[in-house]
Amino acid sequence: MNNDLIAKAAIDRRMAGIITPVIEDLGFELVRVRLMGGKYHTLQIMVERPEGGIEVDDCARVSTAVSATLDVEDPLAEPYTLEVSSPGIDRPLTRLKDFEAFEGYEAKIETNDLIDGRKRFKGMLAGVEGTEVLINVEEGTIGLEFDWLADAKLVLTDDLIKEMLRQRKAAGALNGGDIDETNFDEIQTDTGSEED
Repeated sequence: MNNDLIAKAAIDRRMAGIITPVIEDLGFELVRVRLMGGKYHTLQIMVERPEGGIEVDDCARVSTAVSATLDVEDPLAEPYTLEVSSPGIDRPLTRLKDFEAFEGYEAKIETNDLIDGRKRFKGMLAGVEGTEVLINVEEGTIGLEFDWLADAKLVLTDDLIKEMLRQRKAAGALNGGDIDETNFDEIQTDTGSEED
C-alpha cells in the first residue's frame, strides 16, 4: 500500500522514515508529514493516538522527541520550524483506516489520474472494501483504489463538528475534566542551523 498520502515528496518520505519510530515509541501514529517551502521552511507533522485524538501536552512531548532525533540525523541543510499538531476537525485522510473511521461523513477526494473523466470527487464516505475507498457521489456509490488517491480530506460540516465535540466531551468526562480549548492549538519549535 502506498504511503504517499502520509508523505508525498521524497524528502517527506525520508523524514517519515526518521520520525515514525520516534512517534510510535511514544504511543502515537503519524497522520501526515509535509516540508513546506517559502522563505523559511516549516516541517509540519500531524499525529494522533491509534484510537484518535491528541492533547496539547502530547504534541509538546512529540515535538521534543522528534527535535532531538532530527538534531542527530540532521536531514535538512536549511533552518526550519517544526510544527506538531493534531489532524484537526476537517482532517486529511491519509490511511485506509481513516476512510473506515469516518464513514458517513462528507469528504473531498482527488486522484492522481482521471477516473471516468474526472480527478475530483466530493460526497459521503461509504466505508472501505478491500483496498477500495467507497464514496457516495451524485451518480451513486463508487470505489476508488486507495493507491489512486492524491489527496483526501473531510469537509467541515455541522455533523462533523457535533461529533468531534461529543467525542471531546466523552474524553473529558473520562479524564474528569471539561473540554480544554488549548487542545486545538499547535506546538511550534524553532530548530536547524543558526544564522549569523
